[in-house]
Amino acid sequence: MNLTEILSSRVDELLARRQELETEVASPAAPKRANFPQKLQELGALQKTLEPWERYLSLASELEENKIFASGEDEDMAELALEEIPALEAEVAKLEEEILDRVLEDDDDVDKPALLEIRAGIGGDEAALFVADLVRIYQRFADSRRWKAELVESSESDMGGYKEAVLKVTGEDAFRLLRYESGGHRVQRVPSTETQGRIHTSAATVAVMPEVEDVDFELNMDELEITAMRSGGPGGQSVNKTSSAIRVVHLPTGISVKCQVEKSQLRNKEMALNLLRARLYEIERTEKEAARSEQRRSQVGSGDRSQRIRTYNWPQNRVTDHRLGSNFSLEKVLEGHLDSIFEALIVADRQDKIANLNPA
Repeated sequence: MNLTEILSSRVDELLARRQELETEVASPAAPKRANFPQKLQELGALQKTLEPWERYLSLASELEENKIFASGEDEDMAELALEEIPALEAEVAKLEEEILDRVLEDDDDVDKPALLEIRAGIGGDEAALFVADLVRIYQRFADSRRWKAELVESSESDMGGYKEAVLKVTGEDAFRLLRYESGGHRVQRVPSTETQGRIHTSAATVAVMPEVEDVDFELNMDELEITAMRSGGPGGQSVNKTSSAIRVVHLPTGISVKCQVEKSQLRNKEMALNLLRARLYEIERTEKEAARSEQRRSQVGSGDRSQRIRTYNWPQNRVTDHRLGSNFSLEKVLEGHLDSIFEALIVADRQDKIANLNPA
């Protein structure tokens, strides 16, 4: 099956599903049904795939017309058509890749905001400083794409790093791109406290989860223990005077979440519940993905936290992505320039998915 056949086949399925959903949500009784919000979400996701497809068909038709004019007898028209063909071909190819990625997508949560949970691993204070570096990298990348990056929880170390930090990133394609960051990150550099100039290796883990709403995963409040407490930690003086921090414990699993970044107890409670919901939802996602683990294992960005995905080498000024086997400029990565890495990962992921559609 070639790419054109894959596109046509998948898009036909999506068009049929869109028509089915449009009929369902147009029913006067539809808003009263429990699954109405899910139907609207699915319809919105389909639109994000089918709108580029409609542009693709229009441009492909325009390209064919230009090729006909280019081979015609009218020299002026032929010259004009020849000038337009390269740009049209490039745009058609770009849209083809965009649509292909959409129709091959196997994650229903790609259009949601992303929650990045970054934890210090081996390396003590140096690992905590590395977590702070990662937080800045993701914040700068978000800024470059005009996304909103919000630090929703953090646990500071004595030297100014983070033992743990949680970032919420909202924007077009936030989770779709940042999910590739899930896994182990390693840093090699000389710590500021090192007197002998020796290079140390430290590590951090990144877990990227989609932020979900009640419509995706409903929390049972009877299973939660919610406690208000005073905020603590370095830099917490501005919120220490009141019991604004909130801790939520999910009693069946023992999962605990604490949020203290806001002065408002209500806002901290909202953030804590959102983070707990995302963690519980991620457990469900992991169980579902286990059913297709053989396929996922061969794909880039499977989201395994134990997988070492990247090494940041300060002495050699390079970042190595082990999934790609490629090196990138450390200086650029520290400034948040991750686009070239993500573009390479998307290409590799696309190739894996196509290969799985066409097993040898």
